[in-house]
Amino acid sequence: MLVHPQIDPVAISVGPLSVHWYGLMYLLGFTLFILLGRYRIKHNPHSGFTYEMLDDALFYGMLGVILGGRLGHVLFYQLGYYLEHPLHIFAIWEGGMSFHGGLLGVFVAMALLARKYQLAWLQVMDFIAPLVPLGLGAGRIGNFINAELWGRTTDVPWGMIFPYIDELPRHPSQLYQFALEGIVLFILLWVYSAKPRPTGAVSGMFMIGYGAFRCFTEFFREPEDGFMGISTLGITMGQWLSIPMILTGIILLILSPSQTVKFAVVVKEINLFIQSAER
Repeated sequence: MLVHPQIDPVAISVGPLSVHWYGLMYLLGFTLFILLGRYRIKHNPHSGFTYEMLDDALFYGMLGVILGGRLGHVLFYQLGYYLEHPLHIFAIWEGGMSFHGGLLGVFVAMALLARKYQLAWLQVMDFIAPLVPLGLGAGRIGNFINAELWGRTTDVPWGMIFPYIDELPRHPSQLYQFALEGIVLFILLWVYSAKPRPTGAVSGMFMIGYGAFRCFTEFFREPEDGFMGISTLGITMGQWLSIPMILTGIILLILSPSQTVKFAVVVKEINLFIQSAER
């Protein structure tokens, strides 16, 4: 039986200033976003993205992830607690970020980015989708270091005791999510997006992949008490929020060929307009 290493959540402390591992994991995720994005731009010059756009995508995305993720955690999972302790809403370093809230925040952020550069929203989402999973994986490592979002009790040989919680062996579900939502999803999307795909297809694969992996890992993760309760109809809050993702992803894959046709028509009309204007 394994025991959680009980790592100090504070990575670096200098006087009154402290840097938490959770924050460093976010920094790692944002760094990987930039490095992978620059690689994609360099090796795929027809993506429509520039280095300037990538930098803006990071800035907009950071705001969407942090604001949306925190707001989603507050609204979806612990609204009662934060109504009693409103100042704790801002204590992000303690953990407590909702992926689904962050996703909605990124949707809004990328819509603003697409409007700024006059791009199709799905075109932007298709570009950034493969850049996201490794950051998600880093966040799960942050959850593990913080000993939060632990798993259900189990008798498997690799069951882990979280002394901060109790003395019962539990699934290290944070590591399951790191492996599936981080590593496996990254490989899937990186390989899938290596070839030209219809607009919306890569986004659809991301939605299906994350939704499916999250639904699966929820069977090993201790359910959280959300606004629908700990479990409704045998389905956890995380699964309820992931099912619409899977359905949306399927719809995007079905509609993506027509989206590509529409996008191509718009590009052709713009080119014709520019040519006529030059005459």
